[in-house]
Amino acid sequence: MGDGWTMRKMWVGAGVAVALGMGFVMLLVVGVYLVAGNLAGGAGGGAKRLAKGSVPATYQPIVQKWGNLCPAINPALLAAQLYQESGFNPRARSAAAAQGIAQFIPGTWATHGVDGDGDGDRDVWDPADAIPSAASYDCSLASYVKDVPGDPTENMLASYNAGAYAVIKYQGVPPYKETQNYVRVITTLEKSFAAPTGRVDPSEQAAGAIAYAQKKLGTPYLWGGNGTADQGGRFDCSGLTKAAYESVGIKLPRVANDQYNAGAHPGREELLPGDLVFFSDDLTNSRAIRHVGIYVGGGYMIDAPRPGAVIRFDPIDTPDYFGATRVTEDGAKALPTTV
Repeated sequence: MGDGWTMRKMWVGAGVAVALGMGFVMLLVVGVYLVAGNLAGGAGGGAKRLAKGSVPATYQPIVQKWGNLCPAINPALLAAQLYQESGFNPRARSAAAAQGIAQFIPGTWATHGVDGDGDGDRDVWDPADAIPSAASYDCSLASYVKDVPGDPTENMLASYNAGAYAVIKYQGVPPYKETQNYVRVITTLEKSFAAPTGRVDPSEQAAGAIAYAQKKLGTPYLWGGNGTADQGGRFDCSGLTKAAYESVGIKLPRVANDQYNAGAHPGREELLPGDLVFFSDDLTNSRAIRHVGIYVGGGYMIDAPRPGAVIRFDPIDTPDYFGATRVTEDGAKALPTTV
């Protein structure tokens, strides 16, 4: 969940916050939707690069290298699979005996595990072997269904979930709800691990999310707070952002580092009101994010900073600023419930 936040040297006092609040309301009503119209068209194509810090720095070179193993995959897609499977946890173990960062079951590992780091062994618990093995397995599946009509990546992902035989039989993604959902989830998550190649469409729900957060200004912080009646309507940082977007029909994960994966990542100069902004002591690893707020414009956010403080306006331009996410409904829906 959202961690407490170290006291900033600068923050906006309560009286100033109230005055600023009215200005931000006008900005939201007029500005967000005006910008939404101006930016319609979305990101362009091009080769996928990993978004800043979206993959832990330890694994980023491996994902970048092996994500280009064949045309059916790319680094962002491979990262999305690893996040979906284990949340980048190299010690993950499932009830179905799936093991490691790529969640191979023993039988599949025996056939498709590779010695990715060339040290003479194939270790399912070693990401230097498991990540290359996941890429190699994806490419093997893609080769099995290369003559099937349709999108090669979607056919590969469908093969990963349902088996290559089903994809060949149905000449494309088979009509299985689970398989179709898996393809949708991974291709959607891919966008949150890829660096944008153009402008990112603004969220239509942004103004509503900020309006919700503005109503909570002055509310005392509570560690683990979700704003429920038994908690006195108090929040911590990620509890506030979750509730704000839930008020406009978008359900986010509970913790800040998973909320980072709810959409694409605009640059600092591209921020729009409603973007989630994140902070970390490790600027190379989104899994280390410890604080989140809602950007409102002018270099400020609404956030629940720390124990002893209240929900307020704070500046975002601090040394621990990590990055931002433009939340989308599809992006939020694609996130795993547990990682």
